[in-house]
Amino acid sequence: MKHRMFGLLAAGLLAVAPSARAQISDDVVRIGVLTDLTGLYSANTGTGTVESVKMAVEDFGGTVLGKKIKVLVADHQNKADVSSVLARKWIDEDKVDVITSVANSAVALAVQAVTRDKNRILINTAAASSDFTGKACSPMGIGWTYDTYALAKGTGSAVTKQGGDTWFFLTADYAFGHALERDTSQFVREAGGKVLGSAKVPLSNMDFSSFLLQAQGSRAKVVGLANAGGDFVNSVKQAAEFGIVASGQRLAGMLVVIQDIHTLGLKAAQGLVVTDFGYWDLNDETRAFSKRFMERHGTPPNYIHMNDYTSTLHYLRGVQAAGTDESTAVMKKMREMPINDFITKNGWIREDGRVMRDAWLVQVKTPEESKGPWDVYKILARIPAAESIRPLDQGDCPLVAKKG
Repeated sequence: MKHRMFGLLAAGLLAVAPSARAQISDDVVRIGVLTDLTGLYSANTGTGTVESVKMAVEDFGGTVLGKKIKVLVADHQNKADVSSVLARKWIDEDKVDVITSVANSAVALAVQAVTRDKNRILINTAAASSDFTGKACSPMGIGWTYDTYALAKGTGSAVTKQGGDTWFFLTADYAFGHALERDTSQFVREAGGKVLGSAKVPLSNMDFSSFLLQAQGSRAKVVGLANAGGDFVNSVKQAAEFGIVASGQRLAGMLVVIQDIHTLGLKAAQGLVVTDFGYWDLNDETRAFSKRFMERHGTPPNYIHMNDYTSTLHYLRGVQAAGTDESTAVMKKMREMPINDFITKNGWIREDGRVMRDAWLVQVKTPEESKGPWDVYKILARIPAAESIRPLDQGDCPLVAKKG
């Protein structure tokens, strides 16, 4: 009888063992960092994004559920077709469980289509188009950091209310720029302003002269820069050469990080009002993280880098809570768990994939106000998530429409 019971017990353990081993597919949790390593957004994301994700993995302990965590890295070259091929290869051949960063809106929308079909999680920390959690939303997609709606409402509304009631846009000619101009125009008009026109500028453009002449000719009080990264820096530098600000017009940077300000210098950038999503000098926690980051990377993290770190930790906690790396189960836990870290308090993932989190309206300091090379912002106001993030019923997300 004892032998029979032992045999039944052994058989039961053997039956359970394969299921337990299958909790983590291939015995490895793989995070794919798909970012801009060489192009116009590389300073904003690039190696800083990679470092942030690696720091999160290290701080989590390097393993989850007893299994190794591996980070894969690729340069999407700011090309939607390249990114789609990479995403499919990662999922089909390399068994990647989650893709993060996607620092370009066209890239993010293309990869979102792949991850939706393949049932893999996509954490968008760096692409801004509000369509990501709008008409192109996915049950597996998370818009973690910001979007064009939040950028537009923070900066667009503030500048218009400060007297900048006529606008002309220099717009990056692809999904991001178009969405940013569209969303900012909405808030300019709601604040009582007018949009006098726009010029569509090719991505990675080096010569802004003809577009700046159009902006001057419009006589708009505000020239809205619906661009980012290297394009933003070049447009500000050349605007100074054309005397845009000296002649009385004002520049409004719509997506700006501290690396942009550092490159331009406070003399050129002073007075710019921008929307920020995590400043290194915000509190003791951000300063502590930034000190560690700077020791490894050489510069303080911008808000994208900070959110690369925090989103990776939230994903790994989701895997741990789910007891598996299966995407649907992990996403369920990520939605259930509140987001509390050094830049997000009581945040959460909404049903359209948008993370509900506060933002800050900041102004670039004058050279006299700054106490050091990276002391670039003074905080004007905290913008609650309910005020800065698009209402759920206004995004045309099919996931929300089905429930309505």
